[in-house]
Amino acid sequence: MKKSLLAVAALGAFASAAQAQSSVTVYGLLDLGYMGSTFRAANNGASGTSAGVVGQQTTSGFGTGAESTSRLGFKGTEDLGGGLSAFFTIETALTPNNQQSISISGNTANRQTFAGLKKNGIGQFALGTQYTTIHNAVAATDPGLQNNMMGNVIYDKTTANQTSFYTQATYSTAGTANTSGQQDNTSYTVRANNMLSLQSDTFAGFQGNAFYVLNNQNNNQTTTVTTGAGGTTEIKGGSTNHTAWGLGGNYTWQKLLVTANFQQFTDKAPSTISNVTGAYTSGYPVMNGFGGTTVPGTNAKDNQQYYAATYDFGILKAYVQYVNRKTMDVNNPNNYVARTAQQIGVRSFVTPTVEAWASTGTGKYTVSSGSANTNYFVAGASSIGSNAANFGGFQLGSNYWLSKRTNLYAIYGQQRTSNQNYVLNANPTSYNSNNYAVGMRTTF
Repeated sequence: MKKSLLAVAALGAFASAAQAQSSVTVYGLLDLGYMGSTFRAANNGASGTSAGVVGQQTTSGFGTGAESTSRLGFKGTEDLGGGLSAFFTIETALTPNNQQSISISGNTANRQTFAGLKKNGIGQFALGTQYTTIHNAVAATDPGLQNNMMGNVIYDKTTANQTSFYTQATYSTAGTANTSGQQDNTSYTVRANNMLSLQSDTFAGFQGNAFYVLNNQNNNQTTTVTTGAGGTTEIKGGSTNHTAWGLGGNYTWQKLLVTANFQQFTDKAPSTISNVTGAYTSGYPVMNGFGGTTVPGTNAKDNQQYYAATYDFGILKAYVQYVNRKTMDVNNPNNYVARTAQQIGVRSFVTPTVEAWASTGTGKYTVSSGSANTNYFVAGASSIGSNAANFGGFQLGSNYWLSKRTNLYAIYGQQRTSNQNYVLNANPTSYNSNNYAVGMRTTF
């Protein structure tokens, strides 16, 4: 009898030890509320307006994801001994107002899926679909905590219930909000597939991050085709390569945090370029990661930089941010789009349960084409030379915390774009849009 009791006790102790060595956590977030928005555009042919005409559209309704994208995730760790552990994360987006509550969008449904190893005192690595170095840095230094409302020029968004009036269907459409510099994650790439990420522990206040993305398909092909117009077009290249790398560093000293980050995406694909006009007929450049998706670009080299600092004064936390993105045609670097933006903000607990934040920023969006009809970042035979649009925005928000996991929120954001003129001698297009949301967010 005593031996049996000892055996049971031993088995129980072993089971407890095994359980302590590994764990799996189910987590998630639901964000639901009421949202409204107003879109105004002047001289925008894509929205049905012509010269001297201002178009406006107002929408409202119940929606999701104003403050945070709803999600469901699983994460786990296993202690391998000697300070070494294995870990994994699987996270998918939720769409609670749709028939399919689990998001089926091919570009954003998979928010994160990766596995890796961690060594205490050194750092960790992971493989899979992951956030980029810049996105992680913005998460730590953004006064709005990367909410999905307008007005943030660093983590730029449109609105959860946007319509075709403020179209984002084709990035290379001239004279639309697509080239306004204020649309949906135009400032940097949010996540990427096929990523190896590296993260060091913190040493004397310094912490480093890096990643590498690799997805190559090399095929030898060079074909010259004679067109009916008497000219020739050449199919150049023959490879479909998607590579990227990034480096980032953080320094923390008491209440000060400083971060500096750079990442580059290079996408190559077969293309057809007219020897007569020099214009693309297929394979024209497309920016990578537009809208935060993992979709690679096409024939583009995409350089992205982010610098920021925060300081906690106790009564409030102050933020300073700067982002720069330049995407070039790999076949002609004179063709490019460039976006720069800077923003300041504050965030504070006004009372133990009421939290508020505010931010304001400006930026500039530039398109350069080496010659007429060669830059398919902005399509159209009349596109020529270098053109720029100025944009700006501000955002106000507040949380009322009912508990550590549940809060009510109210957010208002406004953004504008002026002097956008990507068609030679045309009337400039301008945008002035705003949106607001009140809702509830709960985590588990």
